[in-house]
Amino acid sequence: MKLKGTYDLNHYDIKQIKRVRLVRRADGYYAQFAISVDQTFVTQPTGQVIGIDLGLKYFIADNIGNVEPSPQFYRKSEKQLNRANRKKSKKYDLSKNIDKKPQSANYYKARRRYARKHLRVSRQRKEYCIRLAYSVIQSNDLVAYEDLNVKGMVKNRHLAKSISDAGWSTFRQWLEYFGHKYGKVTVAVPPHNTSQNCSNCGQKVKKSLSTRTHVCPHCDFVEDRDVNASINILKLGLTTVGHTGSYAWGDLPSWAVGASLPSYGESGNQESPSL
Repeated sequence: MKLKGTYDLNHYDIKQIKRVRLVRRADGYYAQFAISVDQTFVTQPTGQVIGIDLGLKYFIADNIGNVEPSPQFYRKSEKQLNRANRKKSKKYDLSKNIDKKPQSANYYKARRRYARKHLRVSRQRKEYCIRLAYSVIQSNDLVAYEDLNVKGMVKNRHLAKSISDAGWSTFRQWLEYFGHKYGKVTVAVPPHNTSQNCSNCGQKVKKSLSTRTHVCPHCDFVEDRDVNASINILKLGLTTVGHTGSYAWGDLPSWAVGASLPSYGESGNQESPSL
């Protein structure tokens, strides 16, 4: 078949191509080549460490107060998606489905238009996560983040749409990939009480999800809720790095965890080698 793209595969040895598969998307077919190449790069240390808290108000907040707003690609395109879905539904003939006959050509056209809109939102979210993960990895030597159970969190029917729109799992996947590629340490820490504990004195200050400012009655420390959580995440990450005897999450990215670990995404401290 004739391939169209920006990558020239002629300079790769045929033995380097391990797998080729055709993938069907809403806008056509794509050929994916799995090529065996060395993608590990040696970079100069930056001397910076960062703890990041993933949230809905801010996509990420770090330990020094920098925040990245949540893009909410699905929320912004929801009206267009609903309109396209209604147009698709109007062209659907239930009697044809009962008689096991194909739908009209206009129905399939409307369905493809609807699928392409969803695909565009998905690609926007993925591109945003890739760019942000690359920037975080390039700017820091160690990145600590929460080991969130996203599959369990989306069972909350009040927050499921917002959590799915955020793309936390995609961001973590690319964060670990770039950490492995550029030799940076990525540490996943348990998220328990990272938002409740005071980062200044360590005392637990209970607060609801709607409370966005952390005010500690024990030491009078006041900080944004997400920034306070990111400081606690960084402390947990640095404590984990001080241990020895096992490998960090950054040494084995999420897409390769199944090769040597029993599961993916489970809570627990993963120890890292010394910096």
